[in-house]
Amino acid sequence: MTLAQAPHGFLSSTGVEIAFLLVGLVTLGAALVTVTTRQLVHAALWLVVALGGLAVEYLLLTAEFIAWVQVLIYVGSVVVLLLFGLMLTKAPIGRSADADSGNRWAALAVAVAAAVALVWVVVDAFRTTWIDLDGPAAGTTEVTGASLFRHWVLPFEALSVLLLAALVGAIVLSRKAKADAPPAAPGKEGAR
Repeated sequence: MTLAQAPHGFLSSTGVEIAFLLVGLVTLGAALVTVTTRQLVHAALWLVVALGGLAVEYLLLTAEFIAWVQVLIYVGSVVVLLLFGLMLTKAPIGRSADADSGNRWAALAVAVAAAVALVWVVVDAFRTTWIDLDGPAAGTTEVTGASLFRHWVLPFEALSVLLLAALVGAIVLSRKAKADAPPAAPGKEGAR
């Protein structure tokens, strides 16, 4: 009987599952700090940690292609786009009272309800499903590419249009702010 055929308990303690749990806890902590910090740049950097943790989780699930897509697209592109948006729109870099809307308790209640619903659905859907780590890799580039471009081509392209619209919006906002700014005062060079 191989390890994949052995009966699994709810909390079986293989090294992969322990690493998955620990990385998941770090990712959850980084995500919580991302949404609770009042400094926008710190939120973006904690978002990098949370998205990087998700990439590690994909690696632990033997989905190497998805892990690299996570790193290249989300960590590499989305966070850089977010930081460019912060720089181009002259958003406050330090602590800002504007970063808190005063609806923290309502937001927390909605977030907890959504998390409970998501965990419930995922646990119910995959209760008896186990990943065979000794079998053929299910997250290879060939399998993932075939699934992505067969079933998910439209959402994939919509995401690229969304990223392009966000970048164009940041550029438009930065140019508008420059056009509205008063002209600079002439220098004192003519007084000599």
